[in-house]
Amino acid sequence: MPFDLILRGGRVIDPSQKLDAVTDVAFAGGKVAAVGGALKADPGTEVRDVSQLIVTPGLIDLHTHVYWGGTSLGIDAEEFCRLSGVTTAVDTGSAGPGNFAGFRKHVIEPSEVRILAYLHVSHAGIFGFSHRIMVGESEELRLMNPIEAAKVADANRDVIVGIKVRVGLHSSGTSGVVPLDIALEVANEVGMPLMAHIDHPPPSYEEVLARLRPGDVLTHAFRPFPNTPATAQGTVKKAVLDARERGVLFDIGHGKGSFAFKTARAMLANGFYPDTISSDIHQLCIDGPAFDQVTTMSKFLCMGMELSDVIAASTVNAAMALRRPELGSLKPGCVGDATLVTVKQGQFDYEDVVGEHLIGDRKIVSEGVVIGGRWWHPN
Repeated sequence: MPFDLILRGGRVIDPSQKLDAVTDVAFAGGKVAAVGGALKADPGTEVRDVSQLIVTPGLIDLHTHVYWGGTSLGIDAEEFCRLSGVTTAVDTGSAGPGNFAGFRKHVIEPSEVRILAYLHVSHAGIFGFSHRIMVGESEELRLMNPIEAAKVADANRDVIVGIKVRVGLHSSGTSGVVPLDIALEVANEVGMPLMAHIDHPPPSYEEVLARLRPGDVLTHAFRPFPNTPATAQGTVKKAVLDARERGVLFDIGHGKGSFAFKTARAMLANGFYPDTISSDIHQLCIDGPAFDQVTTMSKFLCMGMELSDVIAASTVNAAMALRRPELGSLKPGCVGDATLVTVKQGQFDYEDVVGEHLIGDRKIVSEGVVIGGRWWHPN
């Protein structure tokens, strides 16, 4: 089959293949067709010189809110992804069983960007989240019907990848950890992983982790005090180590209130890296402090993570969490998504959610994306 597109001469970093080399990547029929030197172009092949760029598998942002117009926190997936190098945006609970059909018809299906979703166990998803109105949807247990949630999840397996629940003082209030138990019941019924949001206690970090199963995701994993994974002495809590040992995944989910440099430094100093890096992008953090996926990745690069590990946490690791091995890789036969970036040198001011600033010397900048084997909206 002739190639539709060749990215010529870029530095290809693909952690799924342990690949870091200057080479070509070719696409055909919407998939990765070949990776290798001096790939031959046919008369109709589009060839792009990317010799000054880094080519990675298409970035996956595991925590976004892209139900634009349907929820107050939703942002426009196509605009956001074009600028931030994301080819797969995973919406995490913006919609629940009662409004998922609208999310699917009006946002997911028309989108050129791939949108997958964790279905919120609460009937209307995250419906009251704005500058002026904050309603903890998980506090109202009458909005949670396991049968209804399981029915919707089962009927939309092509785009629903798991079940979402938010627990904590601000999201579940007096209901505490009960919404998590309801969400786990649904996840078990449909055979899907669960993503749990955690904020201020109650419940505690330990209470939430104790319930999570192998393959479940704890998002906001490097959040600030209170409910942090690190002790006051800067060590990793035993419950956190035990959870990782049994296969629980730890996701960043930066957002407006869920990432602190102090926590991240303590965890990284102990060799505890996040499984996945995500932005938790929404209307309240798109103008800072999260901004986007590549900014969140840049923070970890400036805190000492290797570039390949940062990329892995935004590609192959995220694909594994989604149970979608066709994503997050440039292996021939995989989905034809790629992200092109540069790493700028300089002095860059990064901020966490508690107002601490980090002056970093590097910044990952998106230079374009390939989606489904096509060069898409170059920046």
